[in-house]
Amino acid sequence: MKNITADTPLASLIADSVVAKLMPAIGLVPVGISARHVHLSPDDLNVLFGENYRLKSIKMLSQPGQFASDAFVELVGSTISIKLRVIGPTRKQTQVEISRSDANRIGIDAPVRHSGVLDGTPGGLLRGPQGSVQLKQGVIVADRHLHLTVEEALAYRLRDGDKVRVYVDGDKAGIMENITVRAGDSHALDLHIDTDDANAFGLEQGKLIKLLF
Repeated sequence: MKNITADTPLASLIADSVVAKLMPAIGLVPVGISARHVHLSPDDLNVLFGENYRLKSIKMLSQPGQFASDAFVELVGSTISIKLRVIGPTRKQTQVEISRSDANRIGIDAPVRHSGVLDGTPGGLLRGPQGSVQLKQGVIVADRHLHLTVEEALAYRLRDGDKVRVYVDGDKAGIMENITVRAGDSHALDLHIDTDDANAFGLEQGKLIKLLF
């Protein structure tokens, strides 16, 4: 829930450990807010950045092995272009994740989809420092989803594919529904929403919110 360094006080580490153990019992989950980004295939990475280009990590993300890189591309829409950070490592298929607000601004009718479910989605022109790629498909608005390890799913009494909802308190209190559970060895506890959802509910990165069973 927070970045731990060698300078992090021991008391803080202990407190975080206690909270983490209590969270399943009291039904709390941390929020991870995903800004617009792109996952590139190896072939598309080479076209956009040049042969043998390697993504450089500037920050590890909540999901095991994933990182924010220092690389950016442009998604060219019918009205404007927007800048996308490249998330590593590379994937089998290029996938662009934007918010509904982004989609409206650039004129691409991106549907809400699970990650990796790209059949029937619109494409778009990606422009990088060394070249451009015309995607036939792959532009989506990512669905709301809750990542958990297998052990965490057991602790929360959830299974992969379940649908859950959460209660958000505060000035913009409300219930967020239709959240897909993604449980497995390649996941770690985090509720992923986009910037539209975060703004609508007044949420900040790392906030703990109540899971409704």
